[in-house]
Amino acid sequence: MAGQTYVVRTFGCQMNEHDSERIAGLLEADGLRPAADVDDADVVVLNTCCIRENADNKLYGHLGQLKALKQRRPDMQIVVGGCLAQKDRDLIVSKAPHVDVVFGTHNVHRAVELLGEQRVAGRSIVEILEETAADDHESFPSALPARREVPYAAWVTIQIGCDNSCAFCIVPAVRGREISRGFDDIVDEVRALAADGVTEVTLLGQNVNSYGRDLTLARRRAGESVRVRPLFADLLRAVGEVDGIRRVRYTSPHPKDLRPETIEAMATVPTVCEHLHLPLQAGSDRVLAAMHRGYTAERYLQRLAAARAAVPELAVTTDIIVGFPGETDEDFERTLEVAAEARYDSAYTFIYSPRPGTEAAERVDEFVPAEVSAERFERLRVVVERSALARHRARVGATEEVMVEGPSRKDPDVTTGRTRHNKLVHFRSPESLRPGSYAEVTVTAAAPHHLIGALARVTIPARHRTRIPVAAV
Repeated sequence: MAGQTYVVRTFGCQMNEHDSERIAGLLEADGLRPAADVDDADVVVLNTCCIRENADNKLYGHLGQLKALKQRRPDMQIVVGGCLAQKDRDLIVSKAPHVDVVFGTHNVHRAVELLGEQRVAGRSIVEILEETAADDHESFPSALPARREVPYAAWVTIQIGCDNSCAFCIVPAVRGREISRGFDDIVDEVRALAADGVTEVTLLGQNVNSYGRDLTLARRRAGESVRVRPLFADLLRAVGEVDGIRRVRYTSPHPKDLRPETIEAMATVPTVCEHLHLPLQAGSDRVLAAMHRGYTAERYLQRLAAARAAVPELAVTTDIIVGFPGETDEDFERTLEVAAEARYDSAYTFIYSPRPGTEAAERVDEFVPAEVSAERFERLRVVVERSALARHRARVGATEEVMVEGPSRKDPDVTTGRTRHNKLVHFRSPESLRPGSYAEVTVTAAAPHHLIGALARVTIPARHRTRIPVAAV
């Protein structure tokens, strides 16, 4: 395949983005190079998500656009991978027969081989594995070569799959059971990334703070001694101590598994960022029980309070679903109350979308009318943006460490950076700052979704972490 070109298009979460980096890495290791545009690519890979219905629509919309291109260039290979491929299997080829290769979430490492098999066979190839073996370390995305979008930040997969049974979620069906990657393998990868110039890593998993639970259970079943300390807290400490790493993030944790030891690690390891993404999903205990979330609103708020007590400047973001089947006006009012009490820095809010194969999708008689969900969604947006703006205004006057991301998309004369709290800051600089460099920026104004600042200085001593007093919100 040497001399050919490729494009990878990604739909979905950070896990999908990380998989796409590995797919691109595999293609380049086989001699392909990135194409400037889909029209110029010999191989087009669509890496899919299936969490929400619009992901399906996006995929088939893109496939429809590619059909005409395939007719003009029959040698082009079209590939569909990821979660939707895992779920829909042969349906994709049935609806879009011009697709050449379909592979799922458990055989990303086979992408190049499947392209070769398709060329030899001259027909569509569909390969979907049901699960990843616990000892198949090559199947972990981080074990594969990667083409990272930026040289200074990287995702590191610590776990694949999920053992939870949330009624709305299709992830366990398409990603499989929870399997933790080896502790030393993770730390070794972070060391290699740091040696390559990476200064920020994000630990990835469907439920990162349950990392190691499966390893502990396996050891117990085998009659081996079991570690006393929680593995995820240990992992945060070990990764945070890697020389050259200045920022450690993780996503996404589950509220029921947010342990005191993890909070302590966040508070005491200087490189772990003061940001916690803690999905609420709903504020009604009745709805939380129907979702099988494993906690009450009170328990959620208690754990959130514990995290904020340990890390006073903690920024908190969340996920909330509006219109879950059976949600009443009273249930939604409770969600508004909890969201207001939690004082989120931002929130990803969604109107419930039924996913075939999930328990909630079977509750058709309890679906909330679309117009009711839309009205609730707007009311929730107002509550979230009100607290976000208040928390952002509280940072006006503070000096923030930012990692430079580059020129703003809207105004190339403005530089964009990201704080340790994962907030975007727009500021002007007398000189062009290299993406991945660090600077101190004094916050001068606030908006619900970003901060505005003035450059204070460019260089910050490595590993230095200053806690800046912030007005209470």
